[in-house]
Amino acid sequence: MGSYLLFVVIAIATVLSPGPGVMLTLTNAIRYGVSGAFGGILGIAFGTFIVAGISATSLGIVLATSATAFSILKFIGAAYLIYLGVKLWRSPVTEIAQNAAAVRSRKFQFLEGLALQLTNPKAVFFFLSVFPQFIDYSTEFVGQFALLVVTYSALVVAIHLLYARLARSARGWLSSEKGGHLVNKLGGATFVGFGVGLATASR
Repeated sequence: MGSYLLFVVIAIATVLSPGPGVMLTLTNAIRYGVSGAFGGILGIAFGTFIVAGISATSLGIVLATSATAFSILKFIGAAYLIYLGVKLWRSPVTEIAQNAAAVRSRKFQFLEGLALQLTNPKAVFFFLSVFPQFIDYSTEFVGQFALLVVTYSALVVAIHLLYARLARSARGWLSSEKGGHLVNKLGGATFVGFGVGLATASR
């Protein structure tokens, strides 16, 4: 795969671009710190493995060719994003502290990040459209596919941790009463916006 470096560049640009996953990481980092956001980041990264696997199977082909299957997954994802937005909008201001409550919530955050990735049909189409261009089908397929998926997932973890650390630097003001309300309202509205955007998006 002589074009591996090009794939890395495209993957970095894709992961860096703002989206629901990035918003979830920023919100968790502001509310719970970098450590508290790690569960959600791992959930998103693990979801990448599953989505990539789906894309490589007949289910991925069904999603790519069936308007009904695409619409069902699209509306499930949109509903989940809107749910997250409403939930965050209505949340009380959280006092930021590295405490036991934040640690206990990591399992939930992992599942939240995983669900976010699994209900994003655009992720499936990314792997369907991008991966084939970087695989040499004249040689062994599985090893190349695994390398690309592991690379992408590792970039998800690294870049989202960077986002989390950047968000942490603003925790002081954002954890105040005024800043906390701003985070909840802006974050909630952003999630709802992503959900509406997904629901109205075409292929």
